[in-house]
Formats: sequence, C-alpha cells, structure tokens
Amino acid sequence: MIPAGKRAAVVRALDDEGVDYVVTDETSGREYTAVATFPLPTAAVEPVLERLREAGIDESTYTVIVAAETVISRRFEALEDEYEEEADHAGNYISREELQAKADDLASGLRTYVLMTVISAVIATAGLLLDSPATVVGSMVIAPLIGPAMSAAIGTVVDDEEMFRRGVRMQVIGVVVAIAAATVFAFAIRTLALVPPGIDPLALAEVSERLAPNVLVLVVAIGAGVAGIVSLMTGVSEAIVGVMIAVALIPPAAAVGIGIAFVIPQLVVGASVIVAVNTLSINLSALVMLWYEGYRPQRWFREDDARSAFVKRAATLFVAIAVLSVFLGGVTYDSYVASTTEADIRTAVNDELDAMGFGTELIELEVEREGTLPPRNTERVVVTVGAPPGIGAEEIARALDRRIETTIDEDVQVEVRLVAVSRS
Repeated sequence: MIPAGKRAAVVRALDDEGVDYVVTDETSGREYTAVATFPLPTAAVEPVLERLREAGIDESTYTVIVAAETVISRRFEALEDEYEEEADHAGNYISREELQAKADDLASGLRTYVLMTVISAVIATAGLLLDSPATVVGSMVIAPLIGPAMSAAIGTVVDDEEMFRRGVRMQVIGVVVAIAAATVFAFAIRTLALVPPGIDPLALAEVSERLAPNVLVLVVAIGAGVAGIVSLMTGVSEAIVGVMIAVALIPPAAAVGIGIAFVIPQLVVGASVIVAVNTLSINLSALVMLWYEGYRPQRWFREDDARSAFVKRAATLFVAIAVLSVFLGGVTYDSYVASTTEADIRTAVNDELDAMGFGTELIELEVEREGTLPPRNTERVVVTVGAPPGIGAEEIARALDRRIETTIDEDVQVEVRLVAVSRS
C-alpha cells in the first residue's frame, strides 16, 4: 500500500531496482493512494524492501509477502541473474519481516503449549521407564518447543523486546511444566505399583545415559539451535527441526522428574545440567547464527540498541554455559578415568593370574566407584576367576589386592569370586 505523497518515490525505487510492477489506484478514501504489486526472487526481497523503506514504506503501511509458484517474465529472469550471487551467499534466506511472521506463527497459545508439553513429557517419562527408544523419540514429535527458542533469538536481533521476553517466558514455562508433569506421572506410577517394586531407574539404559552428561551434549544442543534458525530462514520444515530441539530438552526433563519421584539426587543433578546447558546452547547458537546472517532492526537508529542487546545476552549465555560446562568437563574426565582405570585393572589382573601359574583365568571384572559428583574414587573391585578344583580363593585375593592397589595407587576393596572350572 502506497501512502499519499509516496507514489513517485516508490515507482522510482522499483524502476531503479529493475523490478516488474503494477500500480493500481486505491479508491477506498483512506490515506493510501495506490497499491503496488511486484514479483521478486527470494534473495532480492530484503534489499528491495530496504530500498522501499528509504522511499517511505515502513511498518505503518500494509506490506504483504506471499510465495509465488511460478513467475514468467524476462525481466524477472534478469533480476534472478542479478541476485544470483547474493542468493548463493545468503542461501535464499527470507526477509526480516517474514522471519518475524514465521516466529509468531510458531508461538502457539499458552493453553495449547502447556497441554502439548505435558503430553510430550508424560510419553517421554513412560518411554524412559519402559527403556523404549522408540517411545522416547515419539514424545519429541509433539513437543512445541521450537517456537519459544527461536522467538527469543529473533526478538534480540530485530530489537523486538516483546518477542524476546515472550520467547524466554515460554521456554521457562515449558521446562518447568515438562519437569513437573514427569515428576507427577513418575510418582503416580511408582505409588500405584505400575512398575515392578524395587525397580532401579539407573539400571535402564535410556535413563542412565542422562545420568552423567559429557561435553558432547553441547554438540547436540548447538546443532539443534543452528538447524532451528536455518529452517526458519530457508523454509525447511520446522516440524522436523523441532524434533531435534525436543531431543535436547524433553528426555532430560523427563529424567529430572524420574529422579525426583524416585529420590535419586544424582539423576536430578545430571539431567538438570543437561536441560540447562541444552536450553542455553540452543539460544546462543540461534542468536549468533541470526546476527552472523545479517538480520537487523528495521530502523537503522535501533541497530545500536540491538547490537548492545545481542552482545549482553550472548555474553550472559556464554558465561552460563561455560560455568555449567565445568560439570560436563568433570563428567567427561571422570568417564575417561573410569575407562582407563578399568582397563589398567583388567590388564593387572590378567598379568597376575598368568604369573601365579595355577591355570586360572579372568571371567568377569566389575569396578565400583563412590561419590555423587565427579571426580569419583574407585571403591570396590569384584573379580570373578575361573580356577581348577582345589585352588583356594584367599591366596588369589591377596595377590590380586596387592597388584591392583599398586597399579591404580588407591586403597580399594578387592573381592574375588572363585568359579571351579574342570576341563577334560
């Protein structure tokens, strides 16, 4: 819609850009005098809109952007050639206005958002307790988390404070609701004995992998954030990328609920760290990606405010991730120490059994470690040894105890279980 007094400037701008256009008189009697319609290649949308802003077309006028199936025009083909280099650089990214509109479309109403989050968290909790990866994956499909995560980043770079605050608020609500729903559901099924009495959630693979997160969870979260924002900028299916974001948030949130319901502090701490790190990483990666691709506020004099907000929020997210990454680094180091210690103990036991010459052999080795937070110490080593009939366990236990403690330089309890092996 062309406001009164702006028609000549708009036509001149379109002519300068080499755009095919149709200008129709507007006769409703309002402050608009004409309507301009014109086709653009995707890469040309943002530059041409910027040129029209200079001509006086701003957010106070009606500007409607729709996707065209086919445009048959020689001038349009020339325009595509002109912007081909920009398209290669920008990856056919959509305009700022389109990006904001898509972010608004992804932001569902609060009631729907809470309901879908509750359903997703309950299904994820059931999947974790069933030790069913398929069920856990199914829970992610319905999680409505991509909208709030992307809205916060978009609101920052375009200086839309309301969009930013709504995105942050909805993310907090989503995480809290997911944990609360998982806790209530897990407590209910435990109270109603819908799971076997005495079940240890940590014995389930789907739960235990959320127990001790390492630095690789950052890769998942950062990838999800980048994929989420790129999907909005390029038109890739947001539903598919939304599953990736849910992967980073819903299962660990459900694991927190299980830890609370089953009173497992170690699980609560480990899974909570995953939730916090993933949420922060998704926001940081999306924010940096948007700023890198050149999205800015519509008005140039608000760009300084947007830059200041970007720097402050990116720095805050980075510091928070760095602090939490200390825990992730500790877990990663603890996992490394645990694997190397077990390998050293296994080698020492095999060497000692060979040196004893009783015809003994190592059947099974179990290393138990103590402590809730890393780094943890080796507390107990259980060695199952196969030996010919008549061999006593005491001598083997003393020899293995000396050898193991010398190898790892720790005072540990060594338990030897002897299994009689007869060969004919």
